Amino acid sequence: MRGRTKKKAKYRTLAITKERTKGCASLTTVCKCFGLKRDAYYKHKGRADKRLKIEQQILEIVHKRRRSLPREGVRKLIKSLDDQFAKANIKVGRDTLFNILRKHNMLIHRKKYSSRTTNSLHRFYKYRNIIKDVDVTRPNQVWVSDITYIRTIKGFCYLALITDMHSRKIVGYDISNSLELKGCERALNKALYQAGDTTGLIHHSDRGIQYCSNVYTQILKRNNIGISMTEENHCYENAMAERVNGILKDEFYLDQTFDSPTHAKRATKNAINLYNEVRLHLSLNYKTPNMVYLKTA
Repeated sequence: MRGRTKKKAKYRTLAITKERTKGCASLTTVCKCFGLKRDAYYKHKGRADKRLKIEQQILEIVHKRRRSLPREGVRKLIKSLDDQFAKANIKVGRDTLFNILRKHNMLIHRKKYSSRTTNSLHRFYKYRNIIKDVDVTRPNQVWVSDITYIRTIKGFCYLALITDMHSRKIVGYDISNSLELKGCERALNKALYQAGDTTGLIHHSDRGIQYCSNVYTQILKRNNIGISMTEENHCYENAMAERVNGILKDEFYLDQTFDSPTHAKRATKNAINLYNEVRLHLSLNYKTPNMVYLKTA
């Protein structure tokens, strides 16, 4: 294996030398200097050209996919592009794809976010965490909720999200100009409208004032929905909701600063549609949230 690597290095050096000495020395002379034969060099060059052509095809396919999912990583690309690679008669493994994308500076670099949108210092009743030991086996069994911020040049917008824990589908959302209750209330009503049957459903959230307010909890109680909240007010107790926030910002460019709330709302709607309908999830065995939600709802 080491000898093959040395030989490849020789061919690469020969190719560079040939280019630099073009018009000064013949290929035969250069080959003799490296102890190689002309026909062996041409075979090597043919293989290298073929690899380069395949590499360009792979990059074109990846570029096309990333028009809709610009920050999709290598593991998911291998799954989502399997059909396109097969149609192009290209066999490519994860490591090969990783190396090609690294070579062209196309690997995804994750960001970390730190924001505080939770005010738990309030007079309203804080419910206990009742989903700690729940085995989630179906849609509309547990919904997780959270609020995150979206930057605009005029200030912040606030995105309220409700996610189905089984399918990872965002079942309700709203983006508003303030942290007031109305945004969370609209997101909840959207989720209830599309869900239909909510028998046995539990709503889980942090202990923010929006979720503890009488107006919000009364909506849940009227619909016979169990109420669960983080007890330590720690992000780990609402990890899935935090994860969805990160995905929307990390993979769908909701971490940028938008030029207006209207632009932010349009981008958010597009991101959530792609998240629900196109993005593959490792935890769902490389299915989309819509596939799992609609199949088992």
